[in-house]
Amino acid sequence: MKYEAFIIKYAEIGVKGKNRHIFEDALVQRIQHALDPVGEFRVTCIAGRLYVEARREFVYEEAIAALTCVFGVLGICPAVTIPRREHRLPDINALGEAAIRYFSEIYGPDCAKTFKVTCRRVDKSYPLDSMEVGAALGEKLLDALPSLRVDVHHPEILFHVELREQVNLFSEEIPGPGGLPTGTAGKAMLLLSGGIDSPVAGYQIARRGAQLEAVYFHAPPYTSDRAKQKVVDLAELVARFSGPIRLHIVNFTATQLAIYEKCPRDELTIIMRRCMMHIAEELALANGCIGLITGESIGQVASQTMQSLMVTDEAVHSLPVYRPLIAHDKQDIITISERIGTYETSILPYEDCCTIFVAKHPVTHPRLDIIMRHEKAIAGELDELMREAIAQEEVVTVTDSRAEGYAPL
Repeated sequence: MKYEAFIIKYAEIGVKGKNRHIFEDALVQRIQHALDPVGEFRVTCIAGRLYVEARREFVYEEAIAALTCVFGVLGICPAVTIPRREHRLPDINALGEAAIRYFSEIYGPDCAKTFKVTCRRVDKSYPLDSMEVGAALGEKLLDALPSLRVDVHHPEILFHVELREQVNLFSEEIPGPGGLPTGTAGKAMLLLSGGIDSPVAGYQIARRGAQLEAVYFHAPPYTSDRAKQKVVDLAELVARFSGPIRLHIVNFTATQLAIYEKCPRDELTIIMRRCMMHIAEELALANGCIGLITGESIGQVASQTMQSLMVTDEAVHSLPVYRPLIAHDKQDIITISERIGTYETSILPYEDCCTIFVAKHPVTHPRLDIIMRHEKAIAGELDELMREAIAQEEVVTVTDSRAEGYAPL
């Protein structure tokens, strides 16, 4: 049986108040753009139910792959739809024939699974109520396919029948990523490195509806062009879910060398992080972002102790810093990175500027007054170097092939 439609389920959008339609409209738009490279589809939202209807032939697996990358989608139900004829829904005999055909083609005529029929009668003009429709269809299925067995408590097949403006038949639900549609929460700047954590952090915040921009700190010749390409590749993988990402590539070499030459060795990492946060904030404000995103987790490395994070945050003056991984351990983060497909790229052996010039014994409990005193000694030079780095940034729009045509809200 060829599926020609999908019913899309969402979760928390359904509990929104008077602005629920904003999220529904955004989800319709995201689904439409995700499917544009796959084929010709019509996406509609009718009475709280999202429908995806194919207008021509398409590759089923490609459509599912695209839909499972759309934030806001909780479940994808491949469905068979039966339209009204002469303004009427099919009678129970026609429904029975459709149900038998569905089971025969999807599960085979000799299917020996247990099943249960559930009916949702939105169209109250239908002459039978939900219980009567379910019982009648169950009886017709048992008569036509005697190897089936009924189990109302733990069925192997839960067969759904919806009587709406049309009839929807479905029995499978493919999990989606959940969350909220991209762009409904504003825009944020992700500090993206070549490691495992930051791509996951970007994914997690994008899943809450944020549109992403990203900044990568490049340090040639100490970091290679391959290291930069690795970060572009990671941004591409995240863009499968978030849509296109404007990646700001900042040459950090001169700033990093100044810190290395003129600051205490044990403070190199924390001062470098403060400079990165300052530059990221400037770029965020210039590009309409309303927050910064980092992949930091408490205690993971020396620069991520609670004291270090407090000192790092002081360098950001106007924007909140979002750390979605703050309480995750490394295995938690690796598990997510494997699920979203970034792990194998993240572990490629190309160093970025966060992994060079690392002190042997970095300070783990920095004092803000001491850090600021050492920064002040070279403040003029640092300010000038950071201004130059921002002025010379390279901007690349990174997009996954399935995201072509994506339009930010």
